[in-house]
This record gives sequence, structure tokens and C-alpha cells, in this order.
Amino acid sequence: MRVVIDTNVTASRFINAQGAPAEVFGLWQQQAFELVVSELILAEYERVLKYDRIRVHHRMSDEQIRQVIEDFRELGILVSPTQTLNAIPEDPADNRFLECAVKGGAPYIVSGDQHLRALGHYQGIQILSPRAFLILMKEHGDAV
Repeated sequence: MRVVIDTNVTASRFINAQGAPAEVFGLWQQQAFELVVSELILAEYERVLKYDRIRVHHRMSDEQIRQVIEDFRELGILVSPTQTLNAIPEDPADNRFLECAVKGGAPYIVSGDQHLRALGHYQGIQILSPRAFLILMKEHGDAV
């Protein structure tokens, strides 16, 4: 199964190693699903991980952050969306996650973003909170 993970979930994973976002990434590391990313998403991950208010929690250097991004690029499925969507006019940058999911054939986006979560679904793609995604994985026997 392919999954796109929003930046807020990625940042939360590095802020709190015990929360639901960390559990989601733990499942990815156990190969319970495939992470789908695009260069735009990777750039956003990197930019947000470098924010001072985020860095104070994870304490990674720029080089360590670059390595995390490179790991996502190497271990994830890198797609190059060709379709521009406007499903979330309130926050157009959120459309990149939909574009990535559409291009990558991902049936799920894991997000805490209010605009994406309010959309709920798009072209058969479900948008779930980290906790809801974990419940789904347990119900389908994919979570350990």
C-alpha cells in the first residue's frame, strides 16, 4: 500500500518519538506501507525541519536533516506530479500532497492539516489523521 505523509506529521515524528506520527513512521520502517514523496514535498519537509521552533526539539544539524531527506528520497517512491490541482483553494500549497498521491497511486494521505482533513477524501484518496491511519492499519492486520 502506498501512502503520502503530510509535513506536519513528519515534523511531529521528529518532535515526539512516542506519538502517533512516530508510530506511523515506525510502520513505514517495518515496510507495512510504501512512502510516496515528490521533490516539492521533500523540500517542504527540509524547510520545516530547519525551523528554529522545530529544531529545538529534534536538535539535528543541517547535515543530519539533509540525510533524513535523502533517506526519504532513496527509500520512498519518488514521483513527479504533472497535474496541478486546485482542490484546496484556502491553502494552495496543500494541493501538492493530493498531486503526489494521485501521481503515485496512493490511496491514503496521513495529515493533521485542517484543510486536508476537512476535504476528507479526493478521487478515492482518503485523508486520515495519524491516529485514524494507525487504527486502519490495525484493523487490516498490517500494524504490529
